[in-house]
Amino acid sequence: MFSLSIASAIVLFDQFTKFLVLRNFFLHEALPIIPGLFDLRRIHNTGAAWGMFAGGHLWLAFLSIIMLAVLVVFRRSFLGDSWIERLCLGVIVGGIVGNLIDRVRLQYVVDFLDFYWRDHHFPAFNIADSAICVGVGLYVVVQIIHARKGLTPGEGEP
Repeated sequence: MFSLSIASAIVLFDQFTKFLVLRNFFLHEALPIIPGLFDLRRIHNTGAAWGMFAGGHLWLAFLSIIMLAVLVVFRRSFLGDSWIERLCLGVIVGGIVGNLIDRVRLQYVVDFLDFYWRDHHFPAFNIADSAICVGVGLYVVVQIIHARKGLTPGEGEP
């Protein structure tokens, strides 16, 4: 239930922020937050991270559904019952679902967090993308800690 609550919160926050961007920005319109470093900028991404596989929203939606099924069905084989591992699962699932909703509903993902330095832009991203990266990163750290302690998934807290 904890993972589901976390996932739901991520999806709600992600979809709310995307709603605000769609409602208040034209495509490619930017609002400088930290001039020369960070803008809110409406981008429509038909691909995956960094625009890879542009135009492949149906294939990416299908892949997202497969990944969700794998995470849910096989979670006990790679996740334990510690709160941090359940947090990782919830954050990752929430991120995947957030972007999946966009892919199905809009045929693109709404990205709006635009970091840059001079003419060099890091690819724009959103809350769901952030959640997936944070969830995976945290999972990797937890597994490294478990490995150093000689624990298998679910044994003890990191």
